[in-house]
Amino acid sequence: MKTIMTTKIDLASMNIKQKLIENFGFEETGVKFDNNIVYKKGNVLILTTNQEMIYYDYLDREIEKQLNIKPDLIIFASRHSSKQKLPALTTHITGNWGKAMYGGKDGSLAIAQPSAMKLALLKMNELNDLGWTVCYEATHHGPSELDIPSLFIEIGSSKEEWINDRAGEILAETIMYVINNYQKANFKVAIGIGGGHYAPKQTKAALDSDIAFSHIAAKYAHPVSKDMLLKAIERTAEKVEAIYVDWKGSKGETRQLARSLAEELGLEFIKD
Repeated sequence: MKTIMTTKIDLASMNIKQKLIENFGFEETGVKFDNNIVYKKGNVLILTTNQEMIYYDYLDREIEKQLNIKPDLIIFASRHSSKQKLPALTTHITGNWGKAMYGGKDGSLAIAQPSAMKLALLKMNELNDLGWTVCYEATHHGPSELDIPSLFIEIGSSKEEWINDRAGEILAETIMYVINNYQKANFKVAIGIGGGHYAPKQTKAALDSDIAFSHIAAKYAHPVSKDMLLKAIERTAEKVEAIYVDWKGSKGETRQLARSLAEELGLEFIKD
């Protein structure tokens, strides 16, 4: 069972939910989750909560408790906020390289599904007729405490974009494309090191090559410890084959650690 998670307190989330129901034939069930009607199409559920999703640690356990199912994947349909108010369509995995500022636990990472995020990036880029930025974001915010793979797919970055009908349509179509195709995908999976929050080099690499990124540690999260890099590899649902470093966008200690760890583990080291 695949789960699309939405929340009533997020305009972008409700926009995407509406487009999923209108355009993809989801129907009401007689079941509720967090006191909200569950929608279903085939093996895909749309669930809605009344709280901020970034603070919903152990969501998978709550789904199992309330609905007696264990999802294979959770896609969070969400808004993205930024001071720059950059119009953007983004995807990322959650977790905290250090202190948890916005949900999750300190030094804890959710389980990444790199193929799903790459397919989301590719589909958003293909459908993007808005002229907006399409990109990965570095690993950040919660929830981090999930025992199944997940990803966020977001509309950014202000109210004007959150309620944009076309953006809602693009993300609804992207979500369904990801759900239908991620298990058949075969990409080279890499941990990403360095760069800014919007991961420009990782985004370009994913759009231009067969690389699919798992966790990405932006420069502002450096230095990153060996334990955390090992955790990022462990908390990836697919086999990690490479460590990719935005060399100029990384602090010396972290990029050298990445190089030595790749050698130690027999992973490809990609320096960009």
